[in-house]
Amino acid sequence: MARFFTLATSEISGIPITLINSSEYELWLENQNAQERNWLSSNNYKGQGVCILPDQDGNISRVIYGISGDEGFFIAGDLALQLPATQYFIDEHLSENVLSTTANYLNFLISWGLSCYRFAPYKTSDEKALPTLSVSSQDLIDESMSYINSVSLVRDLVNLPASHLMPQDISKQVDQLANEFNAQALHIVGDELLKQNYPTIHAVGRASEHEPRLIDLTWGDENLPKVTLVGKGVCFDSGGLDLKPGNAMRLMKKDMGGAAHVLGLARLIMSQHLPVRLRVLIPAVENAVSSNAFRPGDVITTRQGITVEIDNTDAEGRLVLCDALTEADSESPDIIIDFATLTGACRVALGTELPGFFTRHNEVAAGLCESGKEVHDPVWQLPLHTPYQDMLKSDIADTLNSAPSGFGGAITAALYLQLFVSQETQWVHFDVMAWNNRKLPGRPVGGEAFGIRATFEYLNQRFQ
Repeated sequence: MARFFTLATSEISGIPITLINSSEYELWLENQNAQERNWLSSNNYKGQGVCILPDQDGNISRVIYGISGDEGFFIAGDLALQLPATQYFIDEHLSENVLSTTANYLNFLISWGLSCYRFAPYKTSDEKALPTLSVSSQDLIDESMSYINSVSLVRDLVNLPASHLMPQDISKQVDQLANEFNAQALHIVGDELLKQNYPTIHAVGRASEHEPRLIDLTWGDENLPKVTLVGKGVCFDSGGLDLKPGNAMRLMKKDMGGAAHVLGLARLIMSQHLPVRLRVLIPAVENAVSSNAFRPGDVITTRQGITVEIDNTDAEGRLVLCDALTEADSESPDIIIDFATLTGACRVALGTELPGFFTRHNEVAAGLCESGKEVHDPVWQLPLHTPYQDMLKSDIADTLNSAPSGFGGAITAALYLQLFVSQETQWVHFDVMAWNNRKLPGRPVGGEAFGIRATFEYLNQRFQ
């Protein structure tokens, strides 16, 4: 679905791109010929961003791209979108100060590709043609494309309208991944969920004509360390009987963003051949309204046996996750990581562009934060403040599904999930936006992956 640039592996050819450090621009300028100095001066170029240099015939001679160092991972910015659609290559000799490490080069390729991302399956007009970047190393191409494809998968799935992405469609996406990477996929659908004891997934999804399901993908040698990913797959969230207002419902096609994140991360793990036994669990439902919808005040017995009184049907994500987490924990994996578009409270605390996570394991938290810094994919730990568990007390059941007060909402949601993972299991819960509200270099408005590069780097360092 996504459109992005083509990487050419033939003999390096095309128009050269010279990357320069903005802080060294004046020194660099002194070593250029008079024609180029005059052109740069007449265009008021100060060493930041892009400038196209012509030759004597008016054709493009080369491209200058000044980098300030503040770009982080998205080092290529939107350079590709500012260039005519022809072939280019990076003049590595003249750009060695910027591309001093393989990581910088890789980040440039990935961010170039991600800046070219377009979600346009419903556009009837032709899209602008995109440039091609010629790269000599097949290894760099393969590695960069694994990241580009993984992030683009997340973006594609989140951007798809609910009319084209319901639980059965997520099943198809998982089957495609399984076929591509020689994995196995199992789908527990509809009333079979009750027979196999996944009552909360069934309760949330039963009101929809699109049958709820638990999707279970496994990959890798069973004797390797076990990494289990769990992703919230609410394909559309009306709020249920506690119906959302229109403005809050507008973007609820993205409420399966957790499922998109774990599939993108799984693609990255499998394409990079990380030596782990991977399991991906996705409870996929639509939270709809009909005569058999679950109600405020209902009590549901979960897979773990904990009884839950429904305070609000719009707190459905934690309900579908809790049964999946119970199943994930049953294998005693080395680590469980779940992703979910769970609470607006996390967005209030951290904004829309910084993913929050919860864990009771300090060494895991430190590793995730450090990995996020290393790959310029920041994540932020929030507290599992145990005294707030009292906010989930029910008079007639073991727990409420949500606190009557919105204060500390991200924390109480995480505390609810914590009930379904044993104390000895290393567990991380990510609460993500999955959406860019504003356009940033390399990141168009729409579906977005948050924290999967940081998580992959952590897993890679831990298990490689």
